[in-house]
Amino acid sequence: FAHFSLKNCASSVTLALLDAANDRDPVVQEQVRKSILTLGNQQPDKVLSMCQDYLLKHPKLVVGHRVVILQTIELVVKSRTDDISYPKIKSVIQLASDEMTKSKEVVPEWQQAASNILVAVGNKYINDIMEEILGKFQPGVLPHFFVVQTLANLSDSNVYGMVPFLNAIMGTMLPMLGMTKQDNMKWVFSSALCRFSESILEYLANLDKAPDPTVRKDTFSSEIYSAYDILFNSWIQSRESKLRLTVAEALGSMSHLMAHDKLEEQLPKLLPTILGLYKKNSEHYIITKSLCQVLEASVNMGSRVLETQIDGLLLALHQQICSPVDFSNPPTVKNHNEVLRCFTILANTFPDRLMVFVLQRLENSNERNRMGSLAVLRHLINSSTSIMETKKLLILASIRQPLADHSNKVKKRVVQVISAMAHHGYLELEGGDLLVRFIIQHCALPDTYHRPPDPEEVTNEALRSMCDNTLHLFTTTVGRLTDVLWPMLLCYLTPNQYASATTPLCKSLILLANKKRAAQEASFIIDFNSLLSADLKHLLHFLQVNAAFPFRCRGHGAPSLSLLNALSPNIHPKAEPLWENEIPKLLSYLEVMMWIRYSLMIIVVQGVAMGIGLCASSHLNGTLEKLEEFGKSDAFRKASGIFGLLKDKNDVDVEKMKSTLILCYGYVALHAPEDQLLTRIDSDILQNISKNFNTKHSLSVCLHLFLCVCLSLIHSVGLIAKAVSQSVRKQGFLFSRKQELMGVMMNLVTFHNLGALVGRLAPRCTDPNPEVRRAAIDCIYRLMYIQLRYEGFSLDYKDDSVEGLLDVREKLSNPDHSVLYKTCSELTKIISKRLPQQQLSTLLFMLFDGLVDSQSNCSRASSVILNTLLKNRGAGLQDLVPEMLEVLHNRLQVIGEEQVKVAIGQSILILATQHLQTVVNTLVAYPLPYDSWSCEMWMALGADSTLALQIMEMIIEKLNVMVPYVDKKESMLRPGLTKVATSQPLAMTCALREMMLNGQSADAVAYVFPKLFSSLLVRLGSSVGVQLPKDLNNICVSLCCVFRVAVEALRILLGRAQLDAVVKPLDQEGAWDKMKDPQQHTTGVTLLSRAMAKHAGPRLPAIVEGLCPSLCNIYECQRITVTAFFSELLNHHVVTELMILDMLMNNMMERITDTCGTVRMLAVRGLGNIAVGSPEKVNKYAKELLAAMSSGMEEKDDPGKLITLEAMLLENSVLASMGFLLLYGFTQRSIVMFCQENDEIRCASIMLLGNLSKFGSGEPVFKDQIHNVLVSLLLHLSDPNPQVVKACKYSMRICAPIVGSEQISAMFQNHLLEEKGLHYGEFINDLTKYLTGFSFLMSFFLSSGLVMLLQDPDPLVRVKAAEAMGHFH
Repeated sequence: FAHFSLKNCASSVTLALLDAANDRDPVVQEQVRKSILTLGNQQPDKVLSMCQDYLLKHPKLVVGHRVVILQTIELVVKSRTDDISYPKIKSVIQLASDEMTKSKEVVPEWQQAASNILVAVGNKYINDIMEEILGKFQPGVLPHFFVVQTLANLSDSNVYGMVPFLNAIMGTMLPMLGMTKQDNMKWVFSSALCRFSESILEYLANLDKAPDPTVRKDTFSSEIYSAYDILFNSWIQSRESKLRLTVAEALGSMSHLMAHDKLEEQLPKLLPTILGLYKKNSEHYIITKSLCQVLEASVNMGSRVLETQIDGLLLALHQQICSPVDFSNPPTVKNHNEVLRCFTILANTFPDRLMVFVLQRLENSNERNRMGSLAVLRHLINSSTSIMETKKLLILASIRQPLADHSNKVKKRVVQVISAMAHHGYLELEGGDLLVRFIIQHCALPDTYHRPPDPEEVTNEALRSMCDNTLHLFTTTVGRLTDVLWPMLLCYLTPNQYASATTPLCKSLILLANKKRAAQEASFIIDFNSLLSADLKHLLHFLQVNAAFPFRCRGHGAPSLSLLNALSPNIHPKAEPLWENEIPKLLSYLEVMMWIRYSLMIIVVQGVAMGIGLCASSHLNGTLEKLEEFGKSDAFRKASGIFGLLKDKNDVDVEKMKSTLILCYGYVALHAPEDQLLTRIDSDILQNISKNFNTKHSLSVCLHLFLCVCLSLIHSVGLIAKAVSQSVRKQGFLFSRKQELMGVMMNLVTFHNLGALVGRLAPRCTDPNPEVRRAAIDCIYRLMYIQLRYEGFSLDYKDDSVEGLLDVREKLSNPDHSVLYKTCSELTKIISKRLPQQQLSTLLFMLFDGLVDSQSNCSRASSVILNTLLKNRGAGLQDLVPEMLEVLHNRLQVIGEEQVKVAIGQSILILATQHLQTVVNTLVAYPLPYDSWSCEMWMALGADSTLALQIMEMIIEKLNVMVPYVDKKESMLRPGLTKVATSQPLAMTCALREMMLNGQSADAVAYVFPKLFSSLLVRLGSSVGVQLPKDLNNICVSLCCVFRVAVEALRILLGRAQLDAVVKPLDQEGAWDKMKDPQQHTTGVTLLSRAMAKHAGPRLPAIVEGLCPSLCNIYECQRITVTAFFSELLNHHVVTELMILDMLMNNMMERITDTCGTVRMLAVRGLGNIAVGSPEKVNKYAKELLAAMSSGMEEKDDPGKLITLEAMLLENSVLASMGFLLLYGFTQRSIVMFCQENDEIRCASIMLLGNLSKFGSGEPVFKDQIHNVLVSLLLHLSDPNPQVVKACKYSMRICAPIVGSEQISAMFQNHLLEEKGLHYGEFINDLTKYLTGFSFLMSFFLSSGLVMLLQDPDPLVRVKAAEAMGHFH
C-alpha cells in the first residue's frame, strides 16, 4: 500500500510539474525542468511515459509548453539512455518523429526540440532511428525540413553510426535537389551535405577506430559530384546571402571527396566563384574557410591547374588579410586566421611566387597593404619553418624597407615580425644587427603628447613598451640570441640617441651577464678593444653619471648601478668584492632618496599654504574666492602669481596641487579673523576640502602622493579645529559637518592603504616567475595581520582565514594556469572576508588598473579577483556603480587580451545583478552613437537570459510611455515644425539592439518576443521622418539614424526569434526602405504584417494584444503604423483560427472616427479585408460594414479621396455576401463618383455599379438608375485611363439585360470585351440607331444624361457629350 501511495504521489508530482513547465518566469521554468529530470533519472520509463501521454492528451498545447516538455524528454534520454527499456525507446522515437513532422510549416522551436530527441537517441540506437527517419525520406517526395536537419545532426553526433547509411541517403537525396524550389529547403540540403562530407572525412581519418575499415573515399565520389553539380551551377547564384554562404561551406567540405579528375576540371570555375562571393557578402569567414578546404584538397591531389589561378588567389587573400580585425567580433578573427592558413597551404606549393608577392607589397604606398604583408610574413616565419629556411637572407634584405616606415601601426607589425625572426635564427645572420638596433631605437621613443584621433593608432608609449618587452624576451626566452646580444648591447648605452632606452638596455645586460657568469662562460669577459662603440672608460663614466641623476630617463639610476655591479669582473679584479658590498647600499640609498623627494614636496606644500594663510588674515573673502577659482580651473593651465608655485616643473601632478590646496584651507582657517571664520567654515572651507579629498582617485595615481594628501588633510583638520575652538569661546556655533569630518578622520586612523597594497600585490600571485608569486602571497599574509593589529587583536592572535593563505601559497607553486586562477579565487575569498568596507573601493580601483597589466597572467588574475570580490561584496557599492562602469568602459578600449574582455563582461553582469536599475540608467546615459565599447557592455548584459529578460521588460515599459520626439521650429525664416528625436528612447532602442546581438539572449527574446515586437514596431512608426537631436547632428548620421536604429533592432529581433522566413520577403520587396519613406510607410508595414501572418501565426495574439493600447495614443504616426499592421492581418484567415478576429474588427470600427484621415482610410481598408481573409464572417459584421461604407462614401475631410476609394473597394469585396443590402443606398453614391478626377475612384465606382447590377436586375428603381447613368458609362468608354475603360466595358456588359433591348444587350456583349479594342465613333453611331427605336431611352439620354453632361467641369466630358448628341439623327 505504501509503495502504491508513493507511486501515485510521484505521478501526481510529475503531472503537476508538466502543467507548470511553461511558467512565464524563466527561472521557475528552468527549475521545473530540473525537477522533472531528477524524477526522470530515478524512473526514466515512468517519466517518459507521462511526458508522452501529456503531449498526446493535449494536442492544442501552446508551442512554448510543448517545447519545454520535449526538451525535458531529451535531457532524460541523454542522461539515462542505458537504463531506458527498448520498448520505451521505440515509443519515444515514434513520438519525436510525429512531433517533428506534425506541422508541414516550419516551426523551429517545436521541431528542433523533437529533432534533438532523435539525435540523442541516435547516439545508441542508430538503426532504429534510421528506420523511422528513412520512412519519411522517400524517393520522389520532398521531405520535411527537419527530417533533413535531423540526418545532418545525426551525422555530426554519431559519425561511425551514420557513415554506413550515407551512400544510400545521398542516393535518395540527389533527385530531391532538382525538385527543391524554396530557399529554406536548399539551405538545409546544403547544410546536410556539408555535415555528411565532414563526417565521411572524419571516418576516413580514423579508420583504425571505424566499424568498417574497408570504406574508401571513392565510395562517395559519384554522389558527391552529382550534388556538387547542382549546388555549384544553380544554388550558389541565389540572391539569399545565408544560402550562398551555406552552399559555399558545403562545396569546401565536398571538394575533399570529389574524384581528382573532376576537381581538377572544376577548379578554374570553382575558385573564381568562391573569390567572387567576397564582394556579395559582408560575412567572410565561411567563404575563406571553404576556399581553404578547396586549396587543401587541390594541393593534396597535386593539382596542376592551381598554378593558373595563383595570381587571383594571392590578390584576393591579400585584400582579406589587410582588412582590420575586430577582436570583439569573433568571425572577423576567425577569418583572419583562416586567411593565414590559406597562405600557409600556398607556401608549401608555391613558395617562390608567394614570397615575391608578399615582399613586393612591403613597399606599397597603402599603409594597410604594408601591415597585411607583414602579418603574412610573420605567420610564414612561424608556421613554415622548413620552407622559409632558404628564404632567410631574402627576407632579411626585404625587411629593411619597412624598418624606415613612419607609421607606428606598421612599426608595431615590424616588431612582431622581428620577434618571430628572433625565434627562428634570423638575427644571428648578417643584417640581423639592424633588427636589434630597430628595437633599441624604439625603446628610446619620446612620449606622445597629443592623443591620436584614430582609436586604432599606436602611440609612442605603446610601441616603446612593446619594444621594451621584446628586448626582455630576447634576453630571457631566446637562448640562441645570448651570444648575439652579449656584449653588443653595450654599444647602444653611450650614444645620446639611445639615452631613453638606458633602463631596458641595462636590465637586459644584467640578465645576460648573470646568465653567463653563472654558467662560467669565457665570453662573459669582454674584450673592449674589439667593441668599436663601447670604450670602457666612456661606459664607466656614463653609468656613474646616470647614478648621479637617478630619476631621469625613466629612472635609469638603479639599473645603471646594478649593471656596474654585474660588469665588475670586466672592469677590474678588485672592483668585484668592493662593488658587491657598496652598490646594494647605493641602491638602498636611492630608495631613501625617493622618499626624500616626497618629503621635500611636503615642505614646499607647507610653505605655500602658510603664505596663503597669512593673506587670509586681512583679505579673507578675496583669498577664499581665489582658492575656489583655482580649484575649478583646468589643472594643466599655467597659473600666475603665488598659485604658480603649486605646480611642479612637469605641470602634471594634480595630486600635489590637491594636497597643497587642502592644506591652504587649514591655514586660511587658522589665520582668518575670528569674527568672520565661523560663517565660512561649512560652506567655503570644509566643502572645498571635501571636493579635493577623493581616496580612490588619489590612490589610482600614486600611493606616495596619496599619503601626502592624507597628511595634508590631517594637518588641515587640526588647524581648523584649533581655529574653531578659539572662535566659539566668544560666540555660539553649531558645527554641522562635525560627524562627517570625524568619519573621514576615523577612516584615516585605520590601515588606510591596505586596499591599495593588496590591489597591487594580488595579481602578482600569478606572475610567471614563481619567486614573485611567493613574495606576493607572503606580503598579503603580513598585510592581513597588520590589519588585524589595527583592529585591536593581540600580537600572538592567529586568524584561521589568514592562515589559509599559507595553503594558498603552496598551491601557487603549480604553474598550471587553471590551478593558478582557481587558487586566485580562494585567495580573494580570504581577502574579502578580512578587508574593511572602507578599503573595498580602493582595492577595486587598483584591480581595474591590473586589467591592463603587461603580464597576461596578472591581467587575467586581476579579472578573476575583481569578479570574485564583486560577487561577494558588490551589493554595498551602489554609489560607485556609475564610476566603476566608466572605468570598465575605459579599460575595454586598451585591453587586447580576449579572456580579460570576457571577464569585464562578467563584471558588468555581476554589477547588473546587484544594481540593475543603476547599471541600466548609467549605460543608457552614455553618449550616442554608442561607441564599440559601450556596445560591448550592452552585449554583455545579454549573456544572462534571466537578467536580459528583466532589462528588456524594463526598457519596453519605459519605451511605451516615453515621448518619442518633440516638434521644434527649425528656423525663424522657414515655416513649419521639425520632428526631433528625444535622446533616451533612442538610446534604449540602441541598447535593445546590442543586447539582442548576443546569442545567449535568445531565451529572453523568445519569452518577451510579443512585447518586444509590439514596442519596436511602434518605435519604428515613431521614427519616420524624425531627425537626430542637434547634439548628434555633427556626428556621422550613418552611425546613428533614428529610423535605422529601430529597423536594425526589429530585424535582429526577428532573426533572434528564428523568423528568417519573415525577413526574407521584406528584404526582397524593399519593405524597410518603404517604411522609412513617409509616403510609402503604410505599404512597408503592410508587407511586414503579411509576412508575420504567413510565417509567425502563433505569435500574433500576444502581439495584437500588445499593440492595441497604441491605437489610443496621441501620436498619429503610432496609430497609423498599428492600424496598417492590423488592417493587413484581417486579409488572412489565420486571425479567425487564432480567435483574434473580434478584437481586430472592434479596433478597426473604433478607428473609423479617428481624427487622422490616414488612420480612417486604413481602418476602412481593414474592414474590407475581412471579405478575403474570413469571408464566412462577413454577414456577422454586416451592420458594422454598412456603417463603415456609408461613413467612407460620405467622408468630407478626404482631400485625395483615399477614404472614399477604400469604401468603394470595401463594397466591391463584400458584395457576394451583402449585395442586396447595398443595392439602394450605394448605387446612387457610386454613380456620383463617376466624375471624380482620381482614376482609381472612377474605376472602383464603375466596377461597383456593375457588381450591384447582379443583385438589382429585377428592381424598377435600379433599372431607372441604370438608364440615368448609361450616358456617363458611354462617355467613359473613351476615358484616358485604360483601367477605367475596362471597368466600363465590364459594367455595361453586366448591366446590358437591364437596359430593356435585346439588340443593345447583344451589342454590348459582343463589342465590349475588356481585352478587345473598340472603335468608339462607330460604336456610338451604331448604338444611336438602336436607341432611336426606344423613345423612352432617347428621353433619358437627352433630358437626364447628355444635357447634364454638357455642364461638366471637365472639357473632355463636355466634348464627348456633345459628340454623342451628334449621333442622334
